[in-house]
Amino acid sequence: MRTITLPAILLLLFSVLTVGCSSEANGSTEYFGDDDPPEHNIYFGDPYVLLDDGTYYMYGTGRDSDTGIEVYTSEDLENWIGPVGVTDGFALHKDDVIGDRWFWAPEVYNVNGTYYMFFSTEEHMAIATSESPLGPFVQEEQQFLADFKAIDHSLFVDTDGAHYIYFAKFEDGLEIWGAEFAEDFSEINFDTMERQISQSQEWEKSQKDPVGIVNEGVYIIKHEGMYYMIYSANHYASPDYGIGMAYAEHPLGPWTKDETNPILQNPDHLVGTGHSMLFEGKDGRLYMVYHAHNDQENIHPRIAYINEVGFVPVEGEDRYRIQVKEPRIEPMYNPPAD
Repeated sequence: MRTITLPAILLLLFSVLTVGCSSEANGSTEYFGDDDPPEHNIYFGDPYVLLDDGTYYMYGTGRDSDTGIEVYTSEDLENWIGPVGVTDGFALHKDDVIGDRWFWAPEVYNVNGTYYMFFSTEEHMAIATSESPLGPFVQEEQQFLADFKAIDHSLFVDTDGAHYIYFAKFEDGLEIWGAEFAEDFSEINFDTMERQISQSQEWEKSQKDPVGIVNEGVYIIKHEGMYYMIYSANHYASPDYGIGMAYAEHPLGPWTKDETNPILQNPDHLVGTGHSMLFEGKDGRLYMVYHAHNDQENIHPRIAYINEVGFVPVEGEDRYRIQVKEPRIEPMYNPPAD
């Protein structure tokens, strides 16, 4: 491993404690006191959208992320009902899996009728399964996916059927690593594990407090034979938290960060925009869901937003650039029916 100077060690310790997805807190009372929470936004950090059998499901790092992971449903991306997870609104509950706190950054995949949830807990990676996108997601063997600290793990299945896993590993701050992954989701091929990207571009080095050495929130998509990565940079609590993209000819790189990065940072009145993923909607269009800080003064509770995105040809090069389109969709909250 690399040698780290004393200042870097101190910064890394700070990162381990506070960088990354971050718990929304230990309950909503810390945000709203005795007042009822506003009933119009979806309060998720690290949001993830699954389209399954004509219904959208949104998961994320919620306001009670020390208990588990909630889920909301929608038919149109704008109006969402929830939380509707089978365990008091939670699709994943701490009683059913490893970990006691910090349930962050879920991703859910339907593989032949079995639903796999990738989730972080106690700054380690884990996977749980369910017969329904509403849960309960459980682990028959309660264990982490690896013994090292890493969060934000994401799956990519190539057109040839090969499986890859990507994650933000605690090294010099947070760096994005990747590896081949077993088709039955049972293990990482550690012999293939390599660093993919780390902090390098100037926009990733914001000095607005808090400062962090961060590349995280990775998601991979393939388009016309090229591999494209979206990722987040800067400390999650920084107003300059933003989203960049990189491209490669192989799923495990080498990756080149686009010179026009970031693709999303401080749009309009939003700050702290990051941890995004891409999904295809019912209309066949490609969308990106991401979170932003609650407002310009308060980080929590973070709010989920959605924009359509497109691939724009790069002049003079045989590749594309991911472009975020307007208008922005603001998912609206509706309580579940009694």
